[in-house]
Amino acid sequence: MTEKILILDFGSQYTQLIARAVREANVYCEIIPFHKPFTFEPGLKGIILSGSPFSVNEENAPVVDIASFIQNVPVLGVCYGAQLTAKTFGGTVNKSNKREYGRAHLQIREQDTLLAGVDNGSQVWMSHSDSIVALPEGFQITATTESIPIAAFKKTTTDTHPLFGLQFHPEVYHSSQGKLIIKNFLVNTCGCSQNWTPASFVTETVAKLKEQIGDRQVIMALSGGVDSTVAATLISKAIGNRLHGIFVDNGVLRQGEFEQVLEMYKELGLNVTGIDAKERFYAGLLDKTDPEAKRKVIGKLFIDVFQEEAAKVKDVSFLGQGTIYPDVIESVSVHGPSQTIKSHHNVGGLPDTMHLSLVEPLRYLFKDEVRRVGLELGIPADMINRHPFPGPGLAIRILGEVNAEKVALLQAADAIYINALKSHNLYTEVWQAGTILLPVKSVGVMGDERTYEFTVALRAVTSVDGMTADWAHLPYSFLAHVSNEIINQVRGINRVVYDISSKPPATIEWE
Repeated sequence: MTEKILILDFGSQYTQLIARAVREANVYCEIIPFHKPFTFEPGLKGIILSGSPFSVNEENAPVVDIASFIQNVPVLGVCYGAQLTAKTFGGTVNKSNKREYGRAHLQIREQDTLLAGVDNGSQVWMSHSDSIVALPEGFQITATTESIPIAAFKKTTTDTHPLFGLQFHPEVYHSSQGKLIIKNFLVNTCGCSQNWTPASFVTETVAKLKEQIGDRQVIMALSGGVDSTVAATLISKAIGNRLHGIFVDNGVLRQGEFEQVLEMYKELGLNVTGIDAKERFYAGLLDKTDPEAKRKVIGKLFIDVFQEEAAKVKDVSFLGQGTIYPDVIESVSVHGPSQTIKSHHNVGGLPDTMHLSLVEPLRYLFKDEVRRVGLELGIPADMINRHPFPGPGLAIRILGEVNAEKVALLQAADAIYINALKSHNLYTEVWQAGTILLPVKSVGVMGDERTYEFTVALRAVTSVDGMTADWAHLPYSFLAHVSNEIINQVRGINRVVYDISSKPPATIEWE
């Protein structure tokens, strides 16, 4: 039986960070919207109430039945969760005189089980506009800060399971011992055994897949990316060659990628068919210059090719997918999915007409956990540490119309850039890197000849999860080397620029 912590989401931007901190302590957890019903199953060890953009004093502020929760399991309220706890039991929460945001230092009054080992003066991160000004009867202050009279508290009566509240955010990087506090809640209070590891995940997941799939067949679209490769390897470990992988060359992959990825799949023992559909995609992309139009063409053609190949496999019951947890959280969030800035980079949404049940072995993993599971499965580190790559591939890194000649040009320049990042030990220092072919020609001079050729932009960003990103401060000497190599080796490009835009306001990809 897997132990589990539930995180009830009130809409905080930091909720996923709470889950990451719990997972890093080798304890399994799930995030659900605060209003979603759940049962107190035997494996449930505790509940964490997240922060929120709401005020507890708003008329339509989200509420939950904390009193019933603590009859069953321990509860920790974070920021809004702490304010809701105080108000629920009769305390007072008022608007702060000023918005309390940023670093503060804990002054510990009582080093109880939650604050065990936390240093007096430990830095924490505040982000709230309300403050708890009076605790309910039967509650006690355990820590303050220079400006917050109630920074941490606990319920002192023993007629229920323990109940704690933190006015600060222990889950963020700026709370220097925040992860220790979360671990204290998990281990000291909830009694979690910390046995949720990549190895245990592989063992449990393979057993579940065998039970779910039985003796039936699974088809799966593979992209060469980390998520689909790890998911396919788990499914294959459970059912062997009854997994039928389909890898489509859409003509906008990186240089040599189709052959390299197929070879890797073969080495992993995966049953994968490679489909060369380059010309079909180039024909569909003819005259398409709008980014959304290019995405839609690639998405539709991919589905057409996939369905044609899937029809050749008899008696298929399941569709394998590399869905990961951030996708799931987004689709069931408190406020609903975020506004679409542009269509998702990864091709998804295969039609319902296929009438297949889904198999999603990575559905509850974050990206970094997927990588750890991949390494546990013996997938080569080079594959696991690959940068994210958009589903529409180089088509959205070629601004304007896409054709075979432009793809070859960009592939050559991008290969020089990526190989240089690896040879200079910079590849793993950045989250994502790529080359963009601009619809701009400029004059250059090579020898005594005048040239009039294309410009490429190099892009490299640092990030944790791709939601925000900063441009990578690559050494000038490295950029000079790459520029020189591209201009000298790729006929058709005579100018190289470097993109120093962060996300937001820019996006990582240009289209």
